[in-house]
Amino acid sequence: MLTFDTRTWEPSERRVRGTLGGELVVDSGAALLVREAGKPYVTYAFPRRDVRTDLVPDAVRTYEGDAALADHVSVRWSALDHWYEEDEERLVGPQDPYHRVDAVRSARHVRVAIDGRVVAESRRPLAVFETGLPAQFYLPPQDVRLELFEPTQTRTGCPYKGFASYLTYRGEGTQERADVAWSYEEPLPEAAPLAGYVAFYDSVADVVVDGVKRGG
Repeated sequence: MLTFDTRTWEPSERRVRGTLGGELVVDSGAALLVREAGKPYVTYAFPRRDVRTDLVPDAVRTYEGDAALADHVSVRWSALDHWYEEDEERLVGPQDPYHRVDAVRSARHVRVAIDGRVVAESRRPLAVFETGLPAQFYLPPQDVRLELFEPTQTRTGCPYKGFASYLTYRGEGTQERADVAWSYEEPLPEAAPLAGYVAFYDSVADVVVDGVKRGG
């Protein structure tokens, strides 16, 4: 995954607002988009005057020791009920304008096995190329033996794809493989082709693409 060796930032012209319990906590037209060293995702830093720090004191971070950001603070995304860029609600977090997610139709042969049992096989996957990450192959649900899996309560968010839900493998006579697969049932518009498609962790499942095993 793409990370940065030093903290970098650039101005954003987007008006960013955040609310908690109906109260406006953040309202800024002068936010900075910050890339932290060693972190894959970006955050916003706001001029202190644009944040009601008294409403969320435990969620505010200062930039001590960084003269360029001395008058700025960040607010933990999950601490607020709603965030908006202009009038569009941003559910997971800010997006880096240099980050891309391309979902491309493919005819590669993808075969997925768990404990030696084939659980998915397709020649019509979506190949997903995302900045800083290895290519990922999402399979149509019709090509996955979904009867061998159970949905779980696990849910994660991606600023570029949306919220993912997970599946646990419960094949008969084998060890359970928790949250081995995931899908985006209602992806963000820019990742719309992924809706309902299923991907597998190649660190747990044996994912073979055109005869070549991925991961390990």
